[in-house]
Amino acid sequence: MKRYKSHSARIAPATPPLPADIQQAIDAIMRGNPPLVLFTTLARDHRLFFKFFNSGLLDRGHLTIRQREIVIDRVTAACGAEYEWGVHVSTFAAKAGLSDEQIASLTTGGPEDACWDDADRVLIRLCDSLHSSCTVDDGLWAQLSAHHTDEAILELLMLAGTYRTVSYLVNALRLPLEAGARTFATSRG
Repeated sequence: MKRYKSHSARIAPATPPLPADIQQAIDAIMRGNPPLVLFTTLARDHRLFFKFFNSGLLDRGHLTIRQREIVIDRVTAACGAEYEWGVHVSTFAAKAGLSDEQIASLTTGGPEDACWDDADRVLIRLCDSLHSSCTVDDGLWAQLSAHHTDEAILELLMLAGTYRTVSYLVNALRLPLEAGARTFATSRG
């Protein structure tokens, strides 16, 4: 895993005060915490901010929080997106029931690591397949189908793609890591 070498963003965040509708959207998701640099950077453009915000998949859909976070953490780690990975691991790993060993495995390990059950392994294989070839072969599709509904598989594919896009954003923008967020170095088991 590579770490960010630059801690200065290429595009500065929007300066406060933010437009009321953007501020309300950020406040709703941040629940009293300071806004993420990603959000305030996107707030520079009203249209782009709401396109991004309205495509979120952090609601109660067809996946459990554990399934969702395994996918997000694996995709962002594979993309070297330490900013987004750190935000998610710090905020959601405990709620998702992910152990330190599993967090380390999602970052530098593989689906065959002893810390995973069969259902979790399929999710990691999905992320790895999409990352390496941008598709899912028939064998992996059968494994997915054994554990998930068609709607859940659609959500898994969209989730992985969304966080690949987020990884592009945070890496290309070279966003500084959020205060208190975990880093790849702190995840090694």
